[in-house]
Amino acid sequence: MSKQHFFVRLIPPRATFPGDMTAEERALMALHAAYTRGLFEAGQVLCYGPVMAGTGAFGAAVFEVETEAQARQILDGDPTVKSGLNTYELWPMHLGGARSSLEASSGQGR
Repeated sequence: MSKQHFFVRLIPPRATFPGDMTAEERALMALHAAYTRGLFEAGQVLCYGPVMAGTGAFGAAVFEVETEAQARQILDGDPTVKSGLNTYELWPMHLGGARSSLEASSGQGR
C-alpha cells in the first residue's frame, strides 16, 4: 500500500496555553515532544511544530502513513491526547512537494 499524507492540528486546552502552562502540563508537553521526535525520526512525520496564530497557538504536523486509521492510532497514543490535555483535527492532504529546511538553506533541494 502506498503512503498517504495527513495534516494534523493539535489543539491545546486554551488560547493562552504556551504562556501559562502549569508544571504538569509542561511535563506532558515534554513527553509529547519526545513522542513526536520519535515519529519524525521513524519517517512517519514529515514536519511539525507550533503555529503562533493570532487567535491562539496550536501544533501542526504532516504525517506520512498508510491509512487514516494509522494516523489516528498514532495521535491517540500521544501522551497529551491520552491524558486529555490536547485534542486534534486530522485531514487528508495531497502533498504537492516538500524539502527539508537543511536542503533549502544549503541549496541542495534545487
